[in-house]
Amino acid sequence: MASGDAVEKKTETEAALEELKTALGGSNYEMIKSATEKVATVSQALGAALYAAGASADGEANSADDGVEDAEVIEEEKV
Repeated sequence: MASGDAVEKKTETEAALEELKTALGGSNYEMIKSATEKVATVSQALGAALYAAGASADGEANSADDGVEDAEVIEEEKV
């Protein structure tokens, strides 16, 4: 996912949170339950979008290291 997807998911999450705040102001159990479930669903989608954006950024960083090998330096014993 692109970072634009993460921004879109953030907007959806903020809207769901506002809906939950409104529901919490009342006493309708079903409305509160529904809004809580919506917040959970959209926040998970936001987390997935951020994770995917981070993973693709890591992949780009790793591809820049082509040709570089990790090696262990072993010192010889001096007699």
